[in-house]
Amino acid sequence: MGEWEKRSNGKRGIHPLTPSPPHPLTPSPLVLSGFDLNLVAFGIESKQAFFLVRQHQNLPWTDESELVREGRSEGGEVFSQTAVVSYEGHSCRCRRVVVQLNQPTRDGETEIALLTNLPQADASSVLVGQLYRKRWGVETLFQVATETFHCEIKTLGYPRAALFSFCMALVAYNLFSCLKAVLGSVHGTDQIEGKLSYYYLADELEGTYRGMMIALPPCDWQDIGQMSLTQLSSLLQDWARLVKLEAFTSAPRKPKKKKPKPPYDPRHPHVSTARLLAEKKKSRASPNK
Repeated sequence: MGEWEKRSNGKRGIHPLTPSPPHPLTPSPLVLSGFDLNLVAFGIESKQAFFLVRQHQNLPWTDESELVREGRSEGGEVFSQTAVVSYEGHSCRCRRVVVQLNQPTRDGETEIALLTNLPQADASSVLVGQLYRKRWGVETLFQVATETFHCEIKTLGYPRAALFSFCMALVAYNLFSCLKAVLGSVHGTDQIEGKLSYYYLADELEGTYRGMMIALPPCDWQDIGQMSLTQLSSLLQDWARLVKLEAFTSAPRKPKKKKPKPPYDPRHPHVSTARLLAEKKKSRASPNK
């Protein structure tokens, strides 16, 4: 086990790094966020595997070429350049992809920068931007499955029971995705995407399901099971026209306010806790102390 792999198996819960497959694009590249990206990206690169990470402000890098326009993706204009990322004496040459967004993110960002070591011949910069956008959809799915559909029930100690609960949460997500598609076909996609709350929908169905099953006997559902796809779609759209969307609209998230840095006070300078602990340990180990 190499140096980078040992360090990436620590408290952060990162899975062990695996060697590269025979063909570079047989699996998808690892799309990472939320960890020590410097450490993880170098670990992946040392195993001759491929990564795609979001460039953060604290990531040291230097450019080796100017930004060149590569084309347009669904999210906006795509540019790329060659960059060198440095970390603890190691360096990695990779491709820096910049997507100038058509619409700012909810945090007010107008562009995102990505770093990848995928070969240009196998994955164009436009494709790299599209791959990263897919990560947002996957993260949204798991967030909804965890927070709304409770796919991780802590009291389920048996692996099979936990797996069954997780699979049922994914089935529920598929049903709600179908519900969103039907509502969007009637009320307009712009009124659904980013505005419809999974939580309010789940709460409504959970509250009315038991009474609905009492009021409607099983025989009333048999006709629906015999419908064709076109007939069922038409029926769902008729029901969707009766839905009052304002009752299921999520609260918009306000942009984050940047906290101003506290003014420097020489009478109360910042003290590193790690440095104090190291000096204390050193003073205890010293025979002169």
